Amino acid sequence: MAKLYSKKKKATPEMAPKKDTVDFLLSYSKALSITKIGDLTFENIAN
Repeated sequence: MAKLYSKKKKATPEMAPKKDTVDFLLSYSKALSITKIGDLTFENIAN
């Protein structure tokens, strides 16, 4: 009879974002403005 081997899955390590990534996302969200006029949506990036 064949032997059945199973491997336990290792817990995934906690993933932490780099400081540069967080800074980029925060500055992008601060520069982004969304304006809705009627059915139209305008996205502007103030950079």
